Amino acid sequence: MSGTIAMLLLGLGTLLVGNGLLGTLLGIRARLEGFTNTAIGALMAAYFLGYVMGTFLVPAFIRRVGHIRSFAALAAIGSASVLCYGLIVHPLVWAALRVITGIAVVGVYTVVESWLNEQSSPHTRGRIFAIYMMVTLASLAAGQYLILTGDTGALTLFAVASMLFTLGLVPIAATRIHAPQPLATPPVRLTRLFWLAPLAAGGAFIAGIVSGAFWSLGAVFAQRVGLSEESIALFMSATIIGGALLQWPIGRLSDHYSRRFMLTLVSFAAALVALLVLRVMYASLVALTACAFLYGGLMFSIYSLSVAHMNDRLSAPGDVLDATRGLLLIFGMGSIAGPAIGGPLMDGFGPGTLPAYSATVLGLLGLFGLLRLIWAVPIPLIEQGRFVPMVRTTPVVLKMLPRTDTQTELDLPSSSKHL
Repeated sequence: MSGTIAMLLLGLGTLLVGNGLLGTLLGIRARLEGFTNTAIGALMAAYFLGYVMGTFLVPAFIRRVGHIRSFAALAAIGSASVLCYGLIVHPLVWAALRVITGIAVVGVYTVVESWLNEQSSPHTRGRIFAIYMMVTLASLAAGQYLILTGDTGALTLFAVASMLFTLGLVPIAATRIHAPQPLATPPVRLTRLFWLAPLAAGGAFIAGIVSGAFWSLGAVFAQRVGLSEESIALFMSATIIGGALLQWPIGRLSDHYSRRFMLTLVSFAAALVALLVLRVMYASLVALTACAFLYGGLMFSIYSLSVAHMNDRLSAPGDVLDATRGLLLIFGMGSIAGPAIGGPLMDGFGPGTLPAYSATVLGLLGLFGLLRLIWAVPIPLIEQGRFVPMVRTTPVVLKMLPRTDTQTELDLPSSSKHL
């Protein structure tokens, strides 16, 4: 890995530590300010709305002013918006700021991922992609513990998050790199994805629901069941670390068994663990943390398994890239719905509704998987591609997926795929 790529990852990792802190801090602070769970769910959903909007708006902005100017402008907007949360505490203002922050963060992701693609060779893209995914999750997990460094009821931690956003720019701004090629954004045909691999499309949507609910309401849930700030950080980071570590063994299994079967099994297993959370959430911090670790590993794997299942049904690298972009958009829609529905449910029925809500939608995905196992013709194992652990970032990073590279075209099955 070159020094330039290391600096890019260092800069983005620093910024993501701040973003990890911000997400948890907002949930805790919103409860301290007396926001309802409905309001918290809505304003947190606004972040994912901004994120989806940014995937369409940012490429056009970059084509107009260039990568470097776009990066500087979006990073400055992101840092300023983070500081504004602590200056103006109001649900409507925070919702607007969440949209702005979502657009700014996806813009920074887009520019950095464009540079990573430019700096990586066909032979190193797969390794850099894996490192990039691990840096993303590790940084978000590390940010959880920064809530212990200051008063969550004051401006201090918002200032810390803003500083991390700004400091993340330094390694990147100090690196000599050429501007990448302009971004192209071809249209995405979502109906084709649902027709081609219904379970993959449904899996991406459900993964978005449960992931959005966790990122938006996880800290609120932990606070409402009586956890201290230190325990909230442990709960959140355990879920993220589980997602980082358990995707690998789950993915290995999916390479040797039917992808559809693994997606169904993981959905039911995640639903079961979510139900276990209901049993232990007031009883034992150790048991709750263990459940969070397992749940994170299973929950984060659903999106990766959905992408792998979709890719198994495609035959050309260009199709893989377009289909995965579509799944990312479907995931984003689910991420908006997750907290928007979860917040009112928590207001009406208490904190236990969050794991129950997650268990319900995961169970529905598992039942849909069972129907597909019964009715749909399976893909022979020899025609399955390789599993790649993923987290949601931007469509640009998909160019680093090993199977989207033209050098791997010969590895793709030439025979037609079954429906």
